[in-house]
Amino acid sequence: GESVTPLTQCAHWHFDLDIIAIKHASCQKFDACISCHNASESAHHVPEVWQKDQRDVKAVLCGVCKDLLSVSEYMACGSRCPRCGKGFNSGRKGHWALYFEIGKGEG
Repeated sequence: GESVTPLTQCAHWHFDLDIIAIKHASCQKFDACISCHNASESAHHVPEVWQKDQRDVKAVLCGVCKDLLSVSEYMACGSRCPRCGKGFNSGRKGHWALYFEIGKGEG
């Protein structure tokens, strides 16, 4: 990503709660946000989302404790790391469809 800090904050998302990176299904690389991903990968592939049957994949990294969360754990964590307790930006829930297959009532 673009200018990523040790907490996984980037040029686009850099406030106190912007502390996750998500592994992309298409390239298996972690990026702080979709804009960082697209800037570095756009020439190589179209981003794909994690499918519902892949929600056990460890695809979300807490920038504070470096714990890896499965997609299911991340979606159920209430915007707080289950390991270290640090809060995540709850506004990112509105972007879940960029990363995960979303069903009715999710995200």
